[in-house]
Amino acid sequence: MAFEMDAMTENGPPIKTEKRRGVRFPVVVPVEAKWQEASGKNIKEAANAIEVNAQGGLLEMKNYPSVGSHLDLTNLLSGESFRARVVGTRRSTGGHVLGVAVELVIPSDTFWGVNFRLKKTSAELVRLHHAMQSGNIDPRILREFRDAVDYVRKTAWAAEEWQERQLQRRDPHTVLPLITAERIRRATQLSDAISADLVAREVTSETAGMPEFFRAVERLYQHLADLFRDRES
Repeated sequence: MAFEMDAMTENGPPIKTEKRRGVRFPVVVPVEAKWQEASGKNIKEAANAIEVNAQGGLLEMKNYPSVGSHLDLTNLLSGESFRARVVGTRRSTGGHVLGVAVELVIPSDTFWGVNFRLKKTSAELVRLHHAMQSGNIDPRILREFRDAVDYVRKTAWAAEEWQERQLQRRDPHTVLPLITAERIRRATQLSDAISADLVAREVTSETAGMPEFFRAVERLYQHLADLFRDRES
């Protein structure tokens, strides 16, 4: 997924920079960038990091530093600061600057915040699932792992959405019904799997946790019966 970007030059056409190292993940991280221009003027600019990895990221801002500039970046959510260098620009087909690519002087898995770490972890879990498929592992275990990864990814997405909606001054509580719907979907999926295990006699009354599970199902059934009874009335 590497791509090349134009570097800004003072006395010539744009040149190509090195291809980026590693996959970037889409995020929205507010940062403050400080740098000094060639004239000696100190600049401070608000920016949003929109694609990041441990090595650096792509920043959107109103005023852009030139390629080669060194920046002091501060994550406005965590307060953490890192030194970075501008290594290129991204332009539209019309030549308009869309953002500047920066490289952290010291790579960091934490600087860009929780959303980046959630996206990176989710991607790692998916890659791990694909790797496991080539091993000699019981399909039932693979299916369980895949379902667990799917649930983690959707929950991670909800956490990302919560933070991004806060940043965009939108109501983050609108994410909660999505979490509830996902929990119900997962509970239905697990119930069907346990029903299949019961039919196949892979689960019996002696299976660990069955008494507690039975009581939980009884309570759930009663609440559901009340819910649908109220709706019908």
